[in-house]
Amino acid sequence: MNPKELTEKNQNELMETNPNERVEMNPKEMAETIQNMLDDKKGIDIQVIDLEGKTVLADYFVLATGTSTPHIRALSDEVQIKMKKDHDIEASHVEGYQSGRWILLDYGNVIVHVFHAEDRAFYSLEKLWSSRNPQITSH
Repeated sequence: MNPKELTEKNQNELMETNPNERVEMNPKEMAETIQNMLDDKKGIDIQVIDLEGKTVLADYFVLATGTSTPHIRALSDEVQIKMKKDHDIEASHVEGYQSGRWILLDYGNVIVHVFHAEDRAFYSLEKLWSSRNPQITSH
């Protein structure tokens, strides 16, 4: 995670990691945990796409829509902060934070996509992956 991408307050929260709260989790648990984080921060139309055994890209995609650029960044920040603070897990790569239209967080086996509604409709990842018969769960 690039510290420039987070507000000073969020950087301080990120540094307050409690090692007693860390819990190892498998990709499914991670995807569900992230789904709940996005829901708590008022993400819209949150979906988990199970890709296990269907691609080498990841085992799960977690998709969410934000209402504005600040909301999309706040959703992304929330996931990054809580994953680091509660589970000592950092995204290996963050893409799209500056534009705030489509932010991608790469957690290895779990890829998080946070979109503006127009971008989500345009790229339609759910439709793309539904042709490969993944299991999609909504929250």
